[in-house]
Amino acid sequence: MRFPFAHRRRRPATPVSPGGAARGYDAEGVAELLSECPLLRERAATRGIALSGDPESLALLDQLPPLWRDDPEELPALATDAGLYLGTVIVRSLPGARWAPGEDGGPEVALASGRRMDVERLGREWAENGVPELSRVYAEAAEG
Repeated sequence: MRFPFAHRRRRPATPVSPGGAARGYDAEGVAELLSECPLLRERAATRGIALSGDPESLALLDQLPPLWRDDPEELPALATDAGLYLGTVIVRSLPGARWAPGEDGGPEVALASGRRMDVERLGREWAENGVPELSRVYAEAAEG
């Protein structure tokens, strides 16, 4: 599976797809690639927040001052990272959640209920407007 934004990230040595190993792809490799989120991790670290991949870290991110909104070059990258981090937390902590390709080829999270979440869009809305809060999106995903 190809993600259009992956050109700016380290590529795994083997082909990857959220579809899983049954089709010869490395689902763990996809999860690792999508969890990098370097800019978001850097911005969080400057405020003393270590992004550990747990749901509580989403609430801490919601409290960050949105200084990236003043930088038109940083905003899109941070928005993508926020969405990918949100997806990473959901996939790691909710049973049955997995990465899946969206209609546009971008990453989505498929929940066990069958619901799909466009985490890139959600990250962009959070980075641009502060809503929906990442912690609230996670809580809604946990409900199914």
